[in-house]
This record gives sequence, structure tokens and C-alpha cells, in this order.
Amino acid sequence: MPGLNRFYRNPDAMWREEDGPKELVLQGLEQDRDVADIGTSIVLMNGTIHSLNILGTEIWKLCDGKMLDEIVSALKDIFDVEQAILEADVNSFLAEMKGLGLVYEK
Repeated sequence: MPGLNRFYRNPDAMWREEDGPKELVLQGLEQDRDVADIGTSIVLMNGTIHSLNILGTEIWKLCDGKMLDEIVSALKDIFDVEQAILEADVNSFLAEMKGLGLVYEK
């Protein structure tokens, strides 16, 4: 059934969160600055490095068997953004990650 699938990170992907940039982004968010282009984690798979911004990093961390509505709900507690915008951003990110083989759903 649509919407009931759970999302998982590809176990072949290695990743790490970058503490320095994350602190910079959190400070920027407090000051209402645009921090969307600052990478806060990297994902490595098949020799390719992908940089994730703060929203992508938080979505990535939640891809541990959660359903879409669980991911959006958890993010709503972190980011002050309209529900519809957040849902669209999460859907877009997950579609991109699935296309790259970094995330799968079942």
C-alpha cells in the first residue's frame, strides 16, 4: 500500500556527520540565515561522495525503518516549516536518494 512502506539506508553506504559544519548551520538557523547549501554529513558509496545539508542529514538518520509520516513528524519537531513544504522536501529528498541507490523502501 502506498505510504505504508518503511525507508532504510543502504547498508553498503558509509556515512558520517560533520560536527563543525553542523554547529555552523545550527547557529545560522538561529539567526534566520539561509544554510541550505552547507553540508553537514557525507555519504560514500561506490566511490562517490554525496554531501547532505542539515535537512538531508536529519532525513538520512531517520531512514532506519520509519514510514514517511513518521519521518515528517520527527522533522516537524526540529524544523519550523509548514507541513506541506516539509512533506514535499522529504519526498523529493527520498526520491533522489532512492534514485542514487542510497535509500530503499519496503
